[in-house]
Amino acid sequence: MELLLAFLNTRDPGLGTDVLDSAASWRAWVAERDLGEAGDLDEVRAVRAALRHSLGEPRERPDPLPATGVITVDLSHGVPTLASAEAVGAVLGAAARLAVLGSWERFKLCQAEGCGSAFYDRSRNRSRTWCSMQVCGNREKARNWRERARALSIT
Repeated sequence: MELLLAFLNTRDPGLGTDVLDSAASWRAWVAERDLGEAGDLDEVRAVRAALRHSLGEPRERPDPLPATGVITVDLSHGVPTLASAEAVGAVLGAAARLAVLGSWERFKLCQAEGCGSAFYDRSRNRSRTWCSMQVCGNREKARNWRERARALSIT
């Protein structure tokens, strides 16, 4: 789950950073997590766009590249596990595993203006809206309160 969240959040609109802006930063991200081959950057961008689109983000371009990765089933330790020699395969393997387990629908994108971070909704009724109540949730609630207060003072 953590690998998938980290991958979905390789772009941070708040800071204006994107790990996928350069092959060097992507290779460093992959090496830091020991994920094997970094792969083609265009394919990696397409995978991220497809995964984020499946969480509700509008597509960045009308016809994104196909999102694929090579995944194998490893039985070397007696328990079947999904494995890949490449980073994209590892990410897609994690996503597939979570979908099979029924956890995919708990992955969401923060609805706060300017955020869009992916997060895992651990709430009982799956109703969480923000990545962080302390940051985005607080900011949104304060903004809504100010708008209501302003509307009351105008009338």
